[in-house]
Amino acid sequence: MPASPCFETALTRLLSMKERGRLLPMDTESVEDFFAPFARVRAKRMFSGHGVYVDDACIALCVIGSIWIKVDDEVERAALAAAGSEPFNYTPPSGGLRVMNAFWKLPDAALDDEDELRRWCAPALAAARRTAAEKALKKARKAARGAPAAKPRPKRAKPSPAR
Repeated sequence: MPASPCFETALTRLLSMKERGRLLPMDTESVEDFFAPFARVRAKRMFSGHGVYVDDACIALCVIGSIWIKVDDEVERAALAAAGSEPFNYTPPSGGLRVMNAFWKLPDAALDDEDELRRWCAPALAAARRTAAEKALKKARKAARGAPAAKPRPKRAKPSPAR
């Protein structure tokens, strides 16, 4: 299937950055155009890059020069590993490598093939929706338990007018 013009434009920007030795953070429009073959997404500034959302579900992160997709099951993690992917990792200023298994690097094949992009983003969206549903359920349970109401703030005394 031929690539859409928006995908081609975003891909051209992405590949030109890749050819320079590393991927650089994309702007909001490029992120949204890149994911357009999969779904209408909204890119929100996050950390030093963007969070990629379908509705209220975060399906990906565009940070540290790469695109990282949401993953919540071992079968999908194994498939990503077989495709040459790795979990999101970084080294904080305090040192030591931190690994987050909730996001894995989008395989390189998905960077220039819309079908591959859809193949990897569909389970990412399902994982993101499950995570969003779990968070909403926890919030509802907490509200149902009658979380303590915030204490009312005492009113400040009005200063007396200067004479």
